[in-house]
This record gives sequence, structure tokens and C-alpha cells, in this order.
Amino acid sequence: MAPDFAVELRSASDNLETLQQKMQEYLDCGVRMGWLIEPLNQQVEIYRLGQNVEVLQSPTRLSGEEVLPGFVLELAEILS
Repeated sequence: MAPDFAVELRSASDNLETLQQKMQEYLDCGVRMGWLIEPLNQQVEIYRLGQNVEVLQSPTRLSGEEVLPGFVLELAEILS
């Protein structure tokens, strides 16, 4: 059984396309939501099962929504 949530933090040496494919594979395996966090360009891609990818530019926080109720990730230190 797949977890409900996945997160990837892109490092300078990571290939973006490879990470995007990995996020799609997570969804294909039943993950309900995932975050691809890209500190270098201050961007977060949010992957949700059955929806288009949402791209946020310089967000300050991320909500776990209904997948992780009450969870909030503060991004100030991650995206700085």
C-alpha cells in the first residue's frame, strides 16, 4: 500500500525532469499528494492525484490539506 504523501527536495545536482517523473510515478502508485520543492528557483510543484500540477512561485508555507490535516510546512529557511 502506497503512502498518502511524498516530498522531494531538489538539490543543485538533481535533474528536474527526473524528479518530475518520480513525482508522477508516486501518483501512479496511489500517493494522494506530493511536493517537489525547488530552493534554487524558489518554486514548489504540488502534485495531487487526479489533478494537474500546481506551480507556486516563492510560497511562504504549504498546507497538508486533507491529506495531512493541520500540517503546515514553513518554507522561509528552505527557500532562502
